[in-house]
Amino acid sequence: MARRSAKKLDPHKQALLVLAAVETLYPIVRCGLNFQGPFQLLVATVLSAQCTDARVNIVTPALFVRFPDPASLARAEVDELEGLIRSTGFFRAKSKNLIAMAQRLVQDHDGKVPAEMDSLTALAGVGRKTANVVMGNAFGIASGVVVDTHVKRLSYRLGLTERTDPVQIEQELNTLLPQSAWVDFSHRLIEHGRKFCIAQRPKCLTCELFAICTRRGLPALESSESTGHS
Repeated sequence: MARRSAKKLDPHKQALLVLAAVETLYPIVRCGLNFQGPFQLLVATVLSAQCTDARVNIVTPALFVRFPDPASLARAEVDELEGLIRSTGFFRAKSKNLIAMAQRLVQDHDGKVPAEMDSLTALAGVGRKTANVVMGNAFGIASGVVVDTHVKRLSYRLGLTERTDPVQIEQELNTLLPQSAWVDFSHRLIEHGRKFCIAQRPKCLTCELFAICTRRGLPALESSESTGHS
């Protein structure tokens, strides 16, 4: 199948084409992090920075047995917490942020995770991406498209944005997509990024989005390769 020309691309039409395609390819999606309740999701998302969801899911069961709520995490000893989360990387900074975050939850929110963007981003270690994850997956509130490394990469390659800053990409995607699609759109792009649109060696010739993909930032395919796609 020949790839559609990217000339005079209408970003709104492109976004709807991509949305329809990934909804068909991945009709049922879920957050990649295992959690029970907003607190566990908040902690897991903080841990997922520069770390895979799979690794976080290995670490969190023991972590939540030891620190099941904000009150217990607020009293955690740094050395013990670092030991529990060491394999997620950047464990010193994450430990510091998690304890400060839990203390703020106890002091300002009665030990509960707030469901407001401003309150969430005021917590240590919590940016818009983390807040959007919690809002969308723990509270069912579509506050914005989650822009992780997969969403950033695919949004650029698929012609949805020319931005490189995650916050700017989020703002752009929010204007291109219906709000009802924001939460699951991220999950769908992440799924596609893991299976096909890999960072270094994307599987373009077997990708179901090839016909609508601009392949922005990727080297041109040889003509024999591109015409051989079906």
